[in-house]
Amino acid sequence: MITFSLPIDFVVFDFDGVFTDNAVWVTQDSSVELVRCDRSDGLGIALMHQAGIPMYVLSTEENPVVESRCRKLRLECEHGVADKGARLKQLLHERGIDPIRVAYIGNDVNDASCLELVGTAVVVADAHPSVMGISDIILTQPGGHGAVREFCDALLAMRTS
Repeated sequence: MITFSLPIDFVVFDFDGVFTDNAVWVTQDSSVELVRCDRSDGLGIALMHQAGIPMYVLSTEENPVVESRCRKLRLECEHGVADKGARLKQLLHERGIDPIRVAYIGNDVNDASCLELVGTAVVVADAHPSVMGISDIILTQPGGHGAVREFCDALLAMRTS
């Protein structure tokens, strides 16, 4: 069971490897890239919206699928961000959010600076070993297979208890 030691007022997700299973299907002429997402993650996001929990997606990937999926889930997002740690720090400053009250969910080395910045660092079950050691919570589900839903359910349960 996931327990949170700090209050969480803002949730920031990486996209690839968190909402997706990190795989990409590419057509032979490279004109189309497809990724796999889990619909239960989308329902978890909807429940978080209903609870009034602000969320954001911060992605290095420049694929338009990031923006498309986030638009459908009504999530603010930025993609094509090279230095996610610097951008997250700036975003939190702009919004007056204390990093200690933020949860960041990531999966790979480009998430390390964000995981180190926030009060609750979360990684998916199949995260890169280098970020597992700096996380507060390791989810039981891999990216793209219900990890987002697992996090959402745990946070919502904590808020109602």
